[in-house]
Amino acid sequence: MEKSNVRPDDWQRRRDHLRESSDEELKARFWHLTEEVIAPMVRLAQTQTTPSIERSVLLRMGFSDAEAKAVVQQTIEHRRMGKGAGHCVYALSLIDHIDIRTAGLKLGAGEGWDRLERRFGGNPR
Repeated sequence: MEKSNVRPDDWQRRRDHLRESSDEELKARFWHLTEEVIAPMVRLAQTQTTPSIERSVLLRMGFSDAEAKAVVQQTIEHRRMGKGAGHCVYALSLIDHIDIRTAGLKLGAGEGWDRLERRFGGNPR
């Protein structure tokens, strides 16, 4: 028995409900469906991170690989990965009125976490 790889052409039937739609309505439907598809990925990206993602953020902030690794390790030890290592660096720079690099180096050395705890409050994740 030979299998056919040809899919029946039912495109006309499947598009009937869209036939009377204007270009603007079709565009709106497209973007609505796109938002539905990507919403779970956006939620995941907003709530989940990994050490490699956090190191990547810090590398883009100008830290070396070793410096980024130290900051991420300290972020994990202080249970603040939910805030993000880059966010922690930025927050400490605002609290202490210092540049980003100095703040990151302090956090990587284990300094400044007490001030971040007061700033962020609540239970660390």
